[in-house]
Amino acid sequence: MATIIECVPNFSEGRNRRIIQAIAQSVRDTDGATLLDVDAGADFNRTVYTFVGNPDAVVEAAFNAVRTGLQLIDMTRHTGEHPRQGAADVVPFIPIQDATWEQCIELSHRLGKRVGEELGIPVFLYAKSAQRPERVAMPDIRKGEYEALEEKLKRPDFKPDYGPQVFVPRSGAMVTGARQFLIAYNINMNTAVKGKAHGIALDIRESGRAKRDEAGEIVRDADGRAVNQPGTLPTTQAAGMMYDARTAQVSMNLLDYTKVGLHHAFEEVKRQAALRGDGLGVTGSEIVGVVPKQALLHAARFHCEDTGAKLPTSEVAQMNLAVEYLGLSDLYPFKLEEKVIEVMLEGGTVSPKALPPEPPGPLMGLGVAEFTEVLASSSPAPGGGSVSALAGALAAGLAAMVARLTRGKQYAAVEGEMADLCKEADALRERLEKAVDEDTEAFNQVMAAFKLPRDTEAEQAARAEAIQEATKGATRVPYAVMELGLEALRFCERVAEVGNVNSASDAGVGALLGLACVRGACFNVRINLKAIDDESFAEDWHRKARALYTDAQAVHDRALAHMERNL
Repeated sequence: MATIIECVPNFSEGRNRRIIQAIAQSVRDTDGATLLDVDAGADFNRTVYTFVGNPDAVVEAAFNAVRTGLQLIDMTRHTGEHPRQGAADVVPFIPIQDATWEQCIELSHRLGKRVGEELGIPVFLYAKSAQRPERVAMPDIRKGEYEALEEKLKRPDFKPDYGPQVFVPRSGAMVTGARQFLIAYNINMNTAVKGKAHGIALDIRESGRAKRDEAGEIVRDADGRAVNQPGTLPTTQAAGMMYDARTAQVSMNLLDYTKVGLHHAFEEVKRQAALRGDGLGVTGSEIVGVVPKQALLHAARFHCEDTGAKLPTSEVAQMNLAVEYLGLSDLYPFKLEEKVIEVMLEGGTVSPKALPPEPPGPLMGLGVAEFTEVLASSSPAPGGGSVSALAGALAAGLAAMVARLTRGKQYAAVEGEMADLCKEADALRERLEKAVDEDTEAFNQVMAAFKLPRDTEAEQAARAEAIQEATKGATRVPYAVMELGLEALRFCERVAEVGNVNSASDAGVGALLGLACVRGACFNVRINLKAIDDESFAEDWHRKARALYTDAQAVHDRALAHMERNL
């Protein structure tokens, strides 16, 4: 049986497709290493790579990936939700098949020594490779994150295991070691309030939260240090994070899934949410990176025992049951062949899943296939707002096409009108095409506001105001799309009424798309209004959107009635 070791490096870049691909390619180009998965998170601004191979191939691929990452990532510009202290933040080795802990520990030393000597950054050993007890846990090494690293490296007790004891601003520091198969598991909450998710995280994580007395004061030991109240789940790290502007997550590392599995974490978060009694609940979950099949099989067995259902016979059916039970397709489709390590290896030559694409410029500069690839990615933008604007552009385009085909003796009475309509529809189409990108940009402005600092009361107030203003802007953009969509509908109504009868179906499709544009944009107006505190603003824009929506429905119905007469 061949020795197989897994490496799961985490890099502090989740948005720049060129950099993400370059790191992935450095692994692919290493003989004997097989890249299984690339999981890029734009909000975390972090990418998790998973590759396997024989010991020599894996450590070589790890070095190649780290070297590429350090060349391309600039930590002085990095922002993101996930804790980090370096460009190549952590590079763990995990025994998979016929491999020992000693082999993985030795690989971490080889990598750390080479990175320290050849690439010149501080390297720390953690987990089973740790040389000191205070460096076993990753959060202890990474405390204060990148922003605190410069001062920490001045302390004698923070001497790295390899490399210089100097702060390298561009690259930060790297951590490597041998560890158990860690499952990065996030549970999605039905709230946009990060604090609610973080409160649950504090109550479940092994390290817990500060213990408080009956007066609510933090309990301290003889040395003045806060005394912690352990959480409910051992071998579990957790924190509250934002997946996007609307979805808070309890983000966890399950350090030993044989002790605390996916189902344990899922049920405990549901229980904690119910205890809070404010409607807080779980909508589903996600696995970042890959997962061993046993973790899903354990979850399926638990679910069947808990509900009295019959356990399916085949392992594939059991895994699919676990996917459904845990809501693993809540945010995007969960595919066994892309997420379960044994299924991936059994498939022969394994290709990494598609990366969340980063558009090379405006969305409307992409081809159709490229646009739909971006749309289908795990990134929340572009989304329904951009698609609504695109539907309007298509409606205007169809109206212009029918108008251009309305010519000759049969249509002499309206040919001049159709020529004018053509020009107006073309201009409208171009305006709606711009709105495709404007909607995504408006969403990005909201996300940027959420990422503003909030350490002081002044910063918190400024951040809250920025979020409100950005959300108002994100409301105005789809409302403008509604207005443009109604105009496209009117063009479709007119060409359906007097245009070339041979193109009646085209006019009808245009009307359908025009209404989809207005309705879709209206949905976005409404969902943004829910997040706005200014009741007067919300009521005014809700009223305007409702009136415009009613007008659009009437125009659509008339257009289809004209079409039906000509079919």
